[in-house]
Amino acid sequence: MRYTTAGQLLNIISPREFIDFSYTTNYENGLLTCGVSIEHENVHPHCVRGFNHPCGWFCVPLQSCPDHSFLTGYIQTDLRGMLPHSTVDFAMAGSLVNFYSDLRKALKKS
Repeated sequence: MRYTTAGQLLNIISPREFIDFSYTTNYENGLLTCGVSIEHENVHPHCVRGFNHPCGWFCVPLQSCPDHSFLTGYIQTDLRGMLPHSTVDFAMAGSLVNFYSDLRKALKKS
């Protein structure tokens, strides 16, 4: 799976490209997705190649309200490139908030 992120902070943080092997399966009436980045030769010139260490997402329906699920994510992302840690922390926090917000909107539409 190949995906890219948008540049952050007025492109101070360049767009990142990730090439991941991902596997999704049923888990306790929900879903489990595991992934890890793999090395791939083709790099797009406008992106920095990021790397995801082993990570996973668990999406399990709530017993008290089966129409809702509890989503837990474990990520270990190395954005690579020359970035101060404070800038990375700031950008990652905003990106994760946007991810969950977008996910919630998408799920409401379906």
